[in-house]
Amino acid sequence: MSVARSLSLFFAAGALGAVANSLVVWIFGQLGISQLLGVSIAPTLSPAWLYPRVVWGGLWGFLFILPVLPHTWLQRGLLLSLGPSLVQLFVVFPLKAKKGVLGLELGILTPVLVLVFNAVWGVVASWWVRGTKA
Repeated sequence: MSVARSLSLFFAAGALGAVANSLVVWIFGQLGISQLLGVSIAPTLSPAWLYPRVVWGGLWGFLFILPVLPHTWLQRGLLLSLGPSLVQLFVVFPLKAKKGVLGLELGILTPVLVLVFNAVWGVVASWWVRGTKA
């Protein structure tokens, strides 16, 4: 597979993972699951909220370029989901959103939900990439 084709596959996989992730985050908010767990994350599903998430998800998809990864697509997805999780917990929440390290101002279980939500991204993206000779 050509480099350009591999990169487009990885971006598309990451973007698809981001759509899945975003829908799960939104559904958790709509159903009150996040609130039930004491976490104040309940976004409105809108283009303004979704678009940057899809673009960033696509960019995170470039992690699939890394050659030293577990062999199963599920393991690879879970491992790669740690990248966006760590950035969310240690950069975005404390520096951009001003919600403290790990986003704890949103609730004590925020780190758990971030890991779950990003695992959705990683598993869906990895599922999309699976079986290709990128």
